[in-house]
Amino acid sequence: MTEPASLASEPLFGLPLAELWFGLVFFIFGMFLFLDGFDFGVGILFATRDDVDEKEQLLSAIGPFWDGNEVWLVVFGGAMFAAFPSVYANLFSRHYLLMFAILAALGLRGLAPEMYEQREDATWKVWWGRAFVVGSLTTPFLLGLFTANWLLGATTLVTPPGIVVGLALAALTVVDGVAFLRLKTRGDLREELRTDGYRALAAYLVLVVIALGYLYATTPVLRSGLLSPLVTGLVVATLVLAGGYAAATARDCHYLAFATAAGLVFALVGIVAGLMYPVIDRVSGLTVEAAIVSLLPLNVMSIGAALLLPLIFGYFGVLYSVFSGPIETGESY
Repeated sequence: MTEPASLASEPLFGLPLAELWFGLVFFIFGMFLFLDGFDFGVGILFATRDDVDEKEQLLSAIGPFWDGNEVWLVVFGGAMFAAFPSVYANLFSRHYLLMFAILAALGLRGLAPEMYEQREDATWKVWWGRAFVVGSLTTPFLLGLFTANWLLGATTLVTPPGIVVGLALAALTVVDGVAFLRLKTRGDLREELRTDGYRALAAYLVLVVIALGYLYATTPVLRSGLLSPLVTGLVVATLVLAGGYAAATARDCHYLAFATAAGLVFALVGIVAGLMYPVIDRVSGLTVEAAIVSLLPLNVMSIGAALLLPLIFGYFGVLYSVFSGPIETGESY
């Protein structure tokens, strides 16, 4: 009887579980943006390809991965609901239409390549190819809009910083997508993608500067956070990672470029988390400590997460090792 009582009266091993779950929620969100981000980037880059074989290469590159990558979005929603149910309720009710728009965009992005492969009719392929691009571009834009609205505590659907962050996230997914495709393709396509990566990286950096400058000028409550050592360090890290991405891409160090793309994604998520903490819902004024669930379910969830997360990472390790290496000529989606 003492063990359940202990679980209900004190944090597991005396750990700061509220802060750890706050960090875990954003880490999971970062995993989704990184892994499914390269899928979005490949979908956007699909619009730049005219050759049928090259389009098939792009689809083949993400074919084994995209549906598995979306697991992280489900885990993000589940972790938010389990650890911060009041924040989950406030956010999803406040941005009800935006949530459905994100789900619709995700559905279109998932459906389009499946339909694209069903027929050889040229018109059919053109329209479903366009649908694939639209879903791939709209999803990160809307996710960026949601993230900015969450950070600012906005109650309206569209805000100027939300638009900028949405565009920045879309550009970052192209950076991510190029890094992934240069791992999976060969020949002229791999070389041509280099320029797309540079352009997307430049656009991302410009948009991040605009977003941070706008927040500093118009949102006094965030100014101290913008100048904090954590956020300042992450901004500097972003510049360093961007330089590393450019150098690795130029030298054909494909795994290093992919790793720096991951770093850019997590740096962006870290900036958002750093600016948000300790207020996790600005509209209601809920802090991390106030919004976290009671001790007993929190301790039980923490044990469950410690057991389940290694299994999820193991699954992804097997998935990516089985389908590692460049795609072969003639391989289809």
